[in-house]
Amino acid sequence: MSGNEPLRALLRLTRLSLTQFRNYEALTWRPSARIFVLHGPNGSGKTNLLEALSLLVPGRGLRGARHAELARYGPGTTGAWAVAAQFDTPDGPLAIGTGTPPGATDRRAFLLDGKPPRSQAEILSRLAALWLTPGMDRLFLEAAASRRRFLDRLVWALQPGHTRELAAHDQAVAQRNRLLADGRDEPAWLDGLEDAIARHAVAVTAARLAAASALTDALADGAASPFPAARIGLVCPVADRLRVSPALAVEDWLRTALAASRGEDRRTGGTGYGAHRADMALADAATGTPAARASTGQQKALLVSVILGHATLVTALRGIGPLLLLDEPLVHLDRERRAALLAALIRLPCTALLTGVDAEVFAPLGDRAEWLRTGGGQLTPHNLLHAPRYGPETL
Repeated sequence: MSGNEPLRALLRLTRLSLTQFRNYEALTWRPSARIFVLHGPNGSGKTNLLEALSLLVPGRGLRGARHAELARYGPGTTGAWAVAAQFDTPDGPLAIGTGTPPGATDRRAFLLDGKPPRSQAEILSRLAALWLTPGMDRLFLEAAASRRRFLDRLVWALQPGHTRELAAHDQAVAQRNRLLADGRDEPAWLDGLEDAIARHAVAVTAARLAAASALTDALADGAASPFPAARIGLVCPVADRLRVSPALAVEDWLRTALAASRGEDRRTGGTGYGAHRADMALADAATGTPAARASTGQQKALLVSVILGHATLVTALRGIGPLLLLDEPLVHLDRERRAALLAALIRLPCTALLTGVDAEVFAPLGDRAEWLRTGGGQLTPHNLLHAPRYGPETL
């Protein structure tokens, strides 16, 4: 083992099974490494496999797809699909499965070690997954909701209970919106919903602020070097008040603001105050340049910095590395940063899956990676060491 290798991988994927998922009719894969390179032409199933793994944690996965879009399409298919994986962890084997329950293709269910989990937080307490996709290159051009979801995924990996607070907040907001839209004069009911929104909004915002601060500090300490240190912020009236006032005082302010805005919210059809109005800000810490004003290459470097720094932070705080799913990660990176990303993945004690049309750009990983060609709903081993050798200049 070279000096750059971690002493051990804290999380290892040992088995993956896909059933009627996307272009995979039936796949059983038994990985033999910690880093995997999936390569093949566009449409061959590289991203589909990463998406399957991303669905092992709560949420809509790396594509944000609806349940009906996940099932394999074709004659004789039923709309049902399943993904199951096994991992080795410091605490022993871990089995997670998800898919459509019998007779209900419009929703999905989870199994954790063969049993339904008590909550989404229980799954997140056992497995953290982070991903980077080409679609995230547009993160700073899209609406705030995309950046908010990105930030919340980072928070989940650090504070699994964040999912409960976020779900309770969003449910209370949806119920208040319906009540106002119906035009019903139910002040007691509205008071109760606004109390719930205030309490959960403050908890959600506090968790976001804590995660953003911890990650910014980790990046300042060089957790993602030589990628640029990023500064992560939260643009939100609730956050502004939490920075200078106690949580209970902020809850009181938010309850008052919600009650005063009922008329306006009834007119607009939404709730104007709450954690759902937040936005994530990202900037280069050295220059202060906001990501939205940076070049495409700079934006990609900042996102890679956040992913690597977050993986380091999760490993340090939880004692187990996250699952890294990196779809076309080298696109828009210059030669130096391509080499730096691959070197960082060798150092990190994480299981990482990388995709690309061409395998050669990943050649510096050498025998540290398992090389697989995608196509035809299968994975075909492809030992790059037996192919023509490529030097660092390939990067």
